[in-house]
Amino acid sequence: MEQRINKLIKSIKQVNSDIANTVINRLDNLTKPKGSLGKLEEFALRYCLITSQTDPDTLNKAVLVFAGDHGVTEEGVSAFPKDVTFQMVKNFLKGGAGINVLARHVGADVKVIDIGVDYDLSNMDGLVHKKVAYGTQNMLKGPAMTRKEAEQAILAGAEVAEEVIGAGKNILATGEMGIGNTTPSSALTAVICKKTPRDVTGRGTGIDKSAYEKKIGLIEKALEINQPDPSDPIDCLSKVGGLEIAGIAGMILKACQMKVPVVVDGFISGAGAIVAKALCPLVSDYLFCGHCSVEKGHRVQMEYLGLEPILNLDMRLGEGTGAVLAMGLIEAGVKIYKEMATFDQAAVSPGNEAI
Repeated sequence: MEQRINKLIKSIKQVNSDIANTVINRLDNLTKPKGSLGKLEEFALRYCLITSQTDPDTLNKAVLVFAGDHGVTEEGVSAFPKDVTFQMVKNFLKGGAGINVLARHVGADVKVIDIGVDYDLSNMDGLVHKKVAYGTQNMLKGPAMTRKEAEQAILAGAEVAEEVIGAGKNILATGEMGIGNTTPSSALTAVICKKTPRDVTGRGTGIDKSAYEKKIGLIEKALEINQPDPSDPIDCLSKVGGLEIAGIAGMILKACQMKVPVVVDGFISGAGAIVAKALCPLVSDYLFCGHCSVEKGHRVQMEYLGLEPILNLDMRLGEGTGAVLAMGLIEAGVKIYKEMATFDQAAVSPGNEAI
């Protein structure tokens, strides 16, 4: 499996900057002052470079929601019981969750993937079945998973992305569900971004001050017990990560290989993104950061990725909610590029702007 992952990483190429001047020239000749649509123009340019298209296709959007459980929940790190993970998976499939509402709003399909839910969902229709294990182990007692499980989860995420892109989707958003998953996300962020647990740990689902202090202490202890190697992202993932985080990392790597942009959601999705970047530095050029999460470690992740958030709405739900909202703005930028008339087409006199 490690050979397959290495092969995938090596097959990721730089975005096509050769077409930048062509795209910029069209943007500058649309019926508007140069640069007057700001970030929307930047989104259009980046979308074209990622997809290597000067005349990009209409956006066909999907959000991939990876679900997995975490053994560390037995330490009381979340305000919600572990059963909420599988209950929310059912809610996703019925269309009743926040991600379903916002995905409908922007016209994105929702794909729900069981990659590590601690519940038998094998007979559930509409679910993408990629279960690697029934949740991770408690990282306070040893590694969260084996290296083999971490690699299997990365490849499972890559397989889902390949299937979805093969079916015609040309922009993806990351989503996740897993009670307790801010704890492994904080641990991974601390190790990969070289910060202390206190620097990157937030309140998650809304724990109180005493539970928050306990959570920081548990992360510090987990790092001490497991000694994840910062130079080996898969070692970090296996020791203090999560199955859904690994799936997101794999999804990102495959999308990059296939020249499909990925809109990264919040803190847990960000953990998957920093793992992907640690494995392949070229990854950042294929990513959009959908929004800035209230979780303070998310800013650390964005700095590591070299990305700025499209939105800042004080959101912290996860599921892919911020990412799909941002997709609508990326789509707006691409539509401006594709559909807005140039000065010549509209028979409008261009201005004499200072260069």
